[in-house]
Amino acid sequence: MFGFILKPVKKKYGKDSRYYRLVDDLFGIYPDNIELYKLALIHRSASVFLPDGTPINNERLEFLGDAVLESIVSEYLFLEFPDRNEGFLTQVRSKIVSRQSLNELCRNIGLSEHIISHAGGSIIQKHLHGDALEAMIGALYLDKGYDTANRVIIGRILKTHLDIEDLTHTETDYKSRLIEWCQKSKHSISFRTGFGEGSTSQNPVFKSIAMIDDMELGYGMGSSKKEAEQRASFAVSQAISDEMGDNFLDWIDERTQARK
Repeated sequence: MFGFILKPVKKKYGKDSRYYRLVDDLFGIYPDNIELYKLALIHRSASVFLPDGTPINNERLEFLGDAVLESIVSEYLFLEFPDRNEGFLTQVRSKIVSRQSLNELCRNIGLSEHIISHAGGSIIQKHLHGDALEAMIGALYLDKGYDTANRVIIGRILKTHLDIEDLTHTETDYKSRLIEWCQKSKHSISFRTGFGEGSTSQNPVFKSIAMIDDMELGYGMGSSKKEAEQRASFAVSQAISDEMGDNFLDWIDERTQARK
């Protein structure tokens, strides 16, 4: 009966007051289950354990938040661009939910300084911020439901901190572009991807080699196969442009003929 009185008291003076303020600042809501948001800020590198020795971190919330974010962004783009095809919508969505974009969003909304971690590796550090943002989205979804999550993500994050129009003109999906380029040019392309040096089960590192007509032309490293292949594709793309594409193809043809 006195919940409307206790809520502001907890927010200002309770032991979790800083978390209540954080969620209010980020999402403009009052949490029903503050523990979800606290968990969302714990990266696995922090090595936090329950009294029984069970490790706790934000990985499960990150998994959920990733799916929720993709659904919200898909719906938003579907409504925002009614005349654009599936390929365009997919490309813009991939830019919005990319690790680079999520890392930047995390920093822009002021979430980064609240993450609990001991991440020293460069690969971990690159994913730390975006992972935390996805985990917070997962917490928001569990706490308030899809409709509230949708309203908050679109209104307070995407429309406020992202220039969607600018993203539609920015190239980030280098792998798809490279595959399309090879198909049009009638050249084969494949990726040789596996675990890289120093990879562990806790901190996987992948190495990918982009191969055109069985020649190794680009290398990339990342914490996932997808990221490694994107970086390998980017490396190849640096040697390819609309102006020099024909010369590059001629060079590949010469190399291919020389190997026969």
